Amino acid sequence: MSDKIGVMICGHGSRDVEATQEFDSLARHLRQRLPQYPVESGYLEFARPIIKEGLEALKTQGVNHVLAVPGMLFAAGHVKNDLPWEINSFAADNPGLTVEFGRELAIDPKMLAAAAARIEEALNGASGTIDRKDTLLLVVGRGTNDPDANSNVAKVARMLWEGMGFGWAEVAFSGVAYPLVNQALERLVKLGYARIVVFPYFLFTGILVKRIYQWADEAAAANPAVQIVNAPYLNDHPLVIDSFVERVEEILKGQTHMNCTLCKYREQVVGYEAQVGAVQAGHHHHVRGIGTDGDHGHDHGHHHDHDHDHNHGHHHGDHHHDHHDH
Repeated sequence: MSDKIGVMICGHGSRDVEATQEFDSLARHLRQRLPQYPVESGYLEFARPIIKEGLEALKTQGVNHVLAVPGMLFAAGHVKNDLPWEINSFAADNPGLTVEFGRELAIDPKMLAAAAARIEEALNGASGTIDRKDTLLLVVGRGTNDPDANSNVAKVARMLWEGMGFGWAEVAFSGVAYPLVNQALERLVKLGYARIVVFPYFLFTGILVKRIYQWADEAAAANPAVQIVNAPYLNDHPLVIDSFVERVEEILKGQTHMNCTLCKYREQVVGYEAQVGAVQAGHHHHVRGIGTDGDHGHDHGHHHDHDHDHNHGHHHGDHHHDHHDH
């Protein structure tokens, strides 16, 4: 039987319609860049098609070799657990199908260059002439209960700080991890920088990105002496598309290596020792496809435990665990 390759782009999903539109746009970009392969996309939760439906669509087109690429920046619980569970379950039900799993976008020169371009856009659009050295960069990550993923946001911030010549850089998160954006800004305005650039290191818009901008706007209104500038998130920057194409090519070349050095499922990472060897399992059964078929208003709230990604039981002072939105 001849090998027919297809590409599957795996997203998290969102109840925000604009977010799913942007992710769908990514799939269109990749179809243009990879015309030799069928390309489908799917989501873990909140939106259609779900992962299984995307894989079924490839199978219907005669694909028997799937290259599955996570549409996610860092490897936290979704990349380490949920997506492999979904993909492997489908492969187990379809023994004639070969499935290979690519790595997350990760910290990469192209991704950093795309981030820098978005920040430059914000600086170019800002009023006044404030020197870089008088500007503080706040890089905002998704926030997970995987310390390895959270620390990647700190590395991105440091690379951009040094590479772009800012006077200072800090990290905040939109949920789950500490500090949240509003908490960070409350402290950062006291440092004396004339300008603060708030940059969401996110692929797409959504409830969380909109909340980040809202927090920034509230801080700007409360601190008129400091110019607080909202930078665009990554979205479909050409270098982001290049990075996705690279992840597909890595699978074909046998070069896919996820960094497992600080993986809490493999090593005893400080504070997470009990999670070594946790069983791989999907946890999205109850929310697959929610947000479609007239169900946009249903807020199930994620009150269940996400043991591998959201709820490790550590509390850092005054931060709260935000389980409600993705």
